[in-house]
Parts: sequence; C-alpha cells; structure tokens
Amino acid sequence: MLSSLVFWASLSGSAFLLVGLVLIRRELTLPLGFNNLIVLGFLFVAAPLAVFGTEHLLAPRSIMVLVPSWIPAPLFWTYFVGIALFAAALSLTVRKYVRWSALLLALMFFIFVLSMDVPGVVANAKERLCWTLMLRETAFAGGALALAGWARQDSIRVSKAPITIGRICVAVPLIFYSTEHFAFPKFAPGVPLAKMTPNWVPLPEFWAYAVGTVLFVAGIGMLVNRRTRIAAASVGVVMTFLTLFLYFPIFVKALGTAQSLEGLNYVGDTLLFGGTALLIGIAASNLASGSNTDRPSSIPGRHSA
Repeated sequence: MLSSLVFWASLSGSAFLLVGLVLIRRELTLPLGFNNLIVLGFLFVAAPLAVFGTEHLLAPRSIMVLVPSWIPAPLFWTYFVGIALFAAALSLTVRKYVRWSALLLALMFFIFVLSMDVPGVVANAKERLCWTLMLRETAFAGGALALAGWARQDSIRVSKAPITIGRICVAVPLIFYSTEHFAFPKFAPGVPLAKMTPNWVPLPEFWAYAVGTVLFVAGIGMLVNRRTRIAAASVGVVMTFLTLFLYFPIFVKALGTAQSLEGLNYVGDTLLFGGTALLIGIAASNLASGSNTDRPSSIPGRHSA
C-alpha cells in the first residue's frame, strides 16, 4: 500500500510539473530575468499540492487523525481537502481563475494554522517543531494570499493589502527559520523540521549557515519591502537547489522502505516553500510596475481570471 501511494503521489506531482513546464516553455526561453524566473512559482506550488492531494485521496484514514477531534466528519474533510488541493494545483498550472483559487487556498491554510498549529504551539510552546509547522503553514497561506491580490484586475489599491499581508506572512517565517539554521546547524536545511542532515552530505554545518544567511537577508528584505523580487528569487533558487540535491536524493535512497513517503513529503514541502517565496516575487512585480495605474501590470503569460 505504501509503495503504491508513493508511486501515484510522485506520478501526480511529476505530471503537474511537466505539464506546467510545457505551458511556460516560451517564457523560459526569454532572456533570463526576474520575471521568467519567478513565474516558476506557479509550478513549484502546484506540483506539491498535487502530491499532497493524492495522499489525501489515497490514504485518507491515515491523514484524518490530524483533524481536530471537535471537527465532525473528519473523513469527509480529508477527502474535501484532497480535492481542493487538486483544484488549486490545476488552476495554478493553467493559470485560470487564479484570483479565486489562490484566495481559497490561502483561506484553507489559515484555517489549518488556527485549528491545528496554534493549539499545538499553545500546548507545546517550548517545542521548536510546533513553531516551525505553524510558521510554515502561515507562509503557505501568505504566498497564496499575495497571489490572490496580484490576480485582482480591478484596482491595484485593493490588491495592495493582501499582497502586503502575504509578504509579511512569508517574511517572518524566513527570519525565524534563519535563526534555527544557526542554532541547530546539524538539522537538514530549508524548512527546519526533525530530519538531520545525512552523513553523505559534505560540510553540513556550512550549508546550514549558508542557507540561514540567505533566508535572513531575504526575510529582512521582504519584511521592509526592499528588493522583494530579488529576495523572493533568492529563496526560490536556494529551495530548488535543496530539493534537487538534498531532498530528492534522500527520497530516492528511501524508495522501497518505510521512509519513502516521508522522503517524498520533504521534497514536496521544500519545493512548495520555494514556490511560495516566488509567489511573493510575482505579487511584488505587480506593485513595483503598477503604482501609477489602476490596472495591475502583468508578467509573461498572465492568464488569471
């Protein structure tokens, strides 16, 4: 059952990623710049959402235990979230109805924060993992909220508030995560969860400090809204690097074992966090070039509804 789940979840995420790359292939052939780099944020968010959506639909009873006990019909909500994740992934991949899919995705993650993560922090305030998870979901919500603001086509004045809130919701976790990289350099870098850096990684503390430095500088830049697109692109590049050269090898090494699903989830989490940062870059590009108009400017290939 586990190997089947890993297979279908991996296939689902890979399919969304490949289809998304095909759809933006023309944009990636343009002269390299922030606009055609940050557009990868759509794909880097959509593919992990498809992975997690598959897990919800194929292994609902193992996931429904995470639903708070005071919420009725946990199995229903597990399936509902799985379908919602797929719908959001599809919307972001084809860039249709982005305004509404991103807004609903942000709402879903904020509900996760309030219903599961905040109670976990209150009950275990000294556990760093609880804070990490709460800020991770907050960042995911913030990236989606900023994208929803970017996708508004009626007034840049209206879209500025969700973009600003979303940017802060990503900036604060970046700064917090940077301090964890310096305080706990033996843990795997990126989103600092419970996994230790494998023994085959050379100079593990160096990578932790390097990633921590990038996250800190980028987090400060986002927080004060200075060179936000550069900050977003930097985080996106770092998280993509970690996905390809750290977490994907960890996943491959775990294939056929009980840790394979965990390895896949680390791949999805890291790529999703990088994509979330890139969404802030997309939203920032809108405000940076649209301050004198009531209609948001576009980046290449904008197809939002």
